[in-house]
Amino acid sequence: MIARGKPAAYGQEIVQRRFRLARQLASFENKSVLDFGCGNGAQTVQFAKAGCKIIAVDIDADDLKTLHRFVDEEKICTIQPLRYDGAHLPLAEASMDLVLSFEVLEHVPDEAVALQEIHRVLKPGGEIIFSVPNKGWIFETHGARLPLLPWNRVPFFSWLPHFIHRRFAKARIYRKRDIVGLLQRHGFEILSTQYITAPMDVIKSPRLKQLARSLCFREDATRRSFLATAILVHGRKV
Repeated sequence: MIARGKPAAYGQEIVQRRFRLARQLASFENKSVLDFGCGNGAQTVQFAKAGCKIIAVDIDADDLKTLHRFVDEEKICTIQPLRYDGAHLPLAEASMDLVLSFEVLEHVPDEAVALQEIHRVLKPGGEIIFSVPNKGWIFETHGARLPLLPWNRVPFFSWLPHFIHRRFAKARIYRKRDIVGLLQRHGFEILSTQYITAPMDVIKSPRLKQLARSLCFREDATRRSFLATAILVHGRKV
């Protein structure tokens, strides 16, 4: 059984890193953008600063209420939150220029259904920027149903073979070739892939967090899989 994800908090470093990396990959100015699995809108609000209009969809009513409240309080007119039923996107065919999805695909009940819907609403040549959890990271970021190990950040569990991971994990995990192959099979051309460096947001001590970032996790992207919590993929509809 796939567990629900916990959205990133407003202002977290991972939100900033995704934004900076995505801005290097695609132009957002005057684009129609879909934020697929927007959660509480922390990422959505960040991308609204890039000059685009965003439709933000999620299945969680409480998360959408959080986004609605923020949009109303800040008087943001470029974000439209919408409820998603988990099967059919409430959008017309070929209506979006770009689809964002950060740490969402690993939680959907059916990857094929989600990707078919994303492909449907994208314009021909429309772009996608996805991130998914990286199997090479030392910790299992979504946790696992293991006896005697209730801690969410289970070390080395992510490195186990897929058939073992699938049995106990709370969410899917990917190698680069896994996510590339999946997207290609559903009608997307892959333009680039990279590893997102671990943001260290989970460290509670500000001093220790800053030390970790300055020593090993300073850059937004890394070539070393074991330093990355996620894989970022840039592609387009073919």
